[in-house]
Amino acid sequence: MAWLARRWALRRWAAVSAAVVVLAAACDGDEPRVVPAPTATPSSAPSPFPSTPKSSPTFSPSPTVRARFRVDAALGTVRFLAGELGPREATSDAYARAAAEVQRQLVDLGYAVERQRLRVPAGVSWGVPVAAGQTWNVVARPSGFDASQPYRLVGAHLDTVPQAPGAEDNASGVAVMLELARLTTARSRLPVVFVAFAAEEPRGDGEALHHFGSRAYVERMPPEQRRNLAGMISLDRVSVGSVVPVCTGSPGPAPLRSMLLRTARRAGIPAEACTNTSSDHWSFELEQLPAVRIGGTPYPAYHSVADRPRVVNADQLRRVGRLLSSWLLR
Repeated sequence: MAWLARRWALRRWAAVSAAVVVLAAACDGDEPRVVPAPTATPSSAPSPFPSTPKSSPTFSPSPTVRARFRVDAALGTVRFLAGELGPREATSDAYARAAAEVQRQLVDLGYAVERQRLRVPAGVSWGVPVAAGQTWNVVARPSGFDASQPYRLVGAHLDTVPQAPGAEDNASGVAVMLELARLTTARSRLPVVFVAFAAEEPRGDGEALHHFGSRAYVERMPPEQRRNLAGMISLDRVSVGSVVPVCTGSPGPAPLRSMLLRTARRAGIPAEACTNTSSDHWSFELEQLPAVRIGGTPYPAYHSVADRPRVVNADQLRRVGRLLSSWLLR
């Protein structure tokens, strides 16, 4: 029986040793990480969006949230939206697919996601006739969002003019927005609401036929949400050039713009003040809400079939990502 006792002792020693090795491997060399909030459960109501493939290699988030802007992931978003889907006029099937995919990504990150329905009129968008129809903003609020407390909003329009694949205008803005949504699940100075706006592109001349999604969003904001909005950022055409435009609708003093320019200087990011009313920030400014547009450098492929992923500058994407993550996270 002595030999049997020795055999069991050896087996027990081997099991303990193996457990020690596994624990050591798990602790040795791992990067610090924060696990995202539990995945939100989608509504049981039928979705107006078409289903999306379960595997989307160019557009899938990391299961681990790291406080670093990933330019490769942002470029993958641009390739998916502008390379695979192409033109995304606000009432088109391609727009619905893009909105469904953005919704899925935000749900996977733990946000409570709402589809905000609106209708847009028929018209002419950059020389191309467009039909009246239904479209959606995609609105993502962090878990436990409390509108009675200060918060920020980051948005990017998801639609394009009918003829343009829209890599710079505005897959670039959506790409940065999604990366910021991933980063702020780890930590942020204030809660952040993210919105993919519909129908930013014009359907005719004049303000009344422009910025439909953001105008609808602002009109439906409860008074409490208006009072506590600490700042709205519209990411619109953010991957061209070497200097980051930081724009407001009027040339006068703008505390939010000044704050972002100071953040850029501290981070060593070239940025410049500008005046611009042609993006979704203007819908907020018209209601006396603090808002800024990031982006808007002119480029030859604007609103054309040539606005493809190759126009996107990874270095400029990185600059914008660094600027906004510095503002949101520190």
